[in-house]
Amino acid sequence: MDPLDLLAWLLLFTAGFGYVNHRWVRLPSAVGIMTVSLVFSLGILGAGKLEWLPELEASARILLEGIDFERLVLHGMLGALLFAGALHIRLDDLARQKWIIALLATLGVMVSTVLIGGILFFLLPLLGMKLPFIYCLLFGSLISPTDPIAVLSILKTFKAPKALETKIAGESLFNDGVAVVVFLVILGVATGEQEASLGGVTLLFLQEAVGGALFGWAVGYVAYRMLKSIDEYRLEVQITLALVFCGYALAEALHVSAPIAAVTAGLLIGNLGRKAAMSETTLRYVDVFWELVDEILNAVLFVLLGLEILILEFRTEQVLAGLCTIPVVLLARFTGVGVPVLLLKWKREFPPHTVRMLTWGGLRGGISVALALSLPLEPERDLILTLTYVVVIFSVLVQGLSFGPLLKRSLAE
Repeated sequence: MDPLDLLAWLLLFTAGFGYVNHRWVRLPSAVGIMTVSLVFSLGILGAGKLEWLPELEASARILLEGIDFERLVLHGMLGALLFAGALHIRLDDLARQKWIIALLATLGVMVSTVLIGGILFFLLPLLGMKLPFIYCLLFGSLISPTDPIAVLSILKTFKAPKALETKIAGESLFNDGVAVVVFLVILGVATGEQEASLGGVTLLFLQEAVGGALFGWAVGYVAYRMLKSIDEYRLEVQITLALVFCGYALAEALHVSAPIAAVTAGLLIGNLGRKAAMSETTLRYVDVFWELVDEILNAVLFVLLGLEILILEFRTEQVLAGLCTIPVVLLARFTGVGVPVLLLKWKREFPPHTVRMLTWGGLRGGISVALALSLPLEPERDLILTLTYVVVIFSVLVQGLSFGPLLKRSLAE
């Protein structure tokens, strides 16, 4: 199918599902759009099973098979989403939460990866399935990044403490980048492309993570100097757009972490650029532009998550394994949050229920599915993809819908 036709259909679904949710369903935007998308997909599958409108199911499959979800998310949308998120985070707020965010995004991801991988390695044989340990770790790494979109809108609705909002948003921005790096390192070992030695793994991690941060700062600073030298909001918006997509593509070509580069560039432009390079008019347009980009891309992402069920093959035993994996992921998240909080308790005081809120607010989203889809076509791929999809659907629908009441009760206590 022609790319423009694909884009047209995708925008139609996004706008249509968003309208249905806003007009009748009235759930938080991300959760509602995915819910409507899932119901639509299940309706098409049901009609196909009953042999009603078989051409509709066939057309929907053709449409979705023309979309490279992994490439669209990891190499197209992710840079813009991370930049837009970082653009609105103040370094002053981040500095006050720097240690907990740093530990959550590094130690928390590592603990989560190892714990999920270890438990899954022993759990799956009990369910009649086997997965090599390195692939169990690979699943642990791809399911560790969190997606704060649905949660942040709920935090604003209930006027939650700014510190909690900063923790969730800041952790998500950085753990996305770190988790992708960890995933790439483990994938390299699993496929034999990377030497399974401590030195080799450490060097690759430093190249990706530190290299990505330095590269993001460098291209962000170049854009900052360009913004500072002019006062024309139309051109300045275009400069930020070029920074995101050209910078992301160049980072990938240089084999440094493009997600970490996007976050670093966004923080630099959103703070130094905001203070010293842009007029009030430019600030207003840049903020509105990237807020719209963020909203539209997230809506498209959640529509795709719901529609992908049409072309994914799910085996009953694998779905049951996915359901058993949900408490494992929640336990790993609880541990990955609890350990950093415990380590910092001697230094600072945390509000009540911090661990509970961060655990239940750690929703998984499109990045996890995209990473699973990026796996080579090996026998392990189908099982990992099913486990990922089951966990993501539970996370967005169950955790996303129940987080508001949980937050309300916690604030009242």
